[in-house]
Amino acid sequence: QVQLVESGGGLVQPGGSLRLACVASGRFMSIRGMGWYCQAPGKERELVATISSGGSTNYADSVKGRFTISRDNPKNTVYLQMNSLKPEDTAVYYCNAGILTWTGDARDYWGKGTLVTVSS
Repeated sequence: QVQLVESGGGLVQPGGSLRLACVASGRFMSIRGMGWYCQAPGKERELVATISSGGSTNYADSVKGRFTISRDNPKNTVYLQMNSLKPEDTAVYYCNAGILTWTGDARDYWGKGTLVTVSS
């Protein structure tokens, strides 16, 4: 069974930094794209950043220049370095991964989320 577990969330002051991590565990053949999404109270879940298996990245306009997504393929881990945080970045951040199982099935998996609160 595949699991994604996020860590690194917490309370930070405006202008501060956090680094989120998400580890994929279980039995699978490979991980394709990975990404981070966020959901603020009363809003829909939205894309923050994605990274392909080859390292190509994509960012929401609101985080360009402030957030950096990266991955460590041998460790099945994706990171989100969040700098210059703003109160509007406050949300639950979810990890997503496209995983190819040993049966040949490809599907998206989601973590349970980690809360990021930006407040003074």
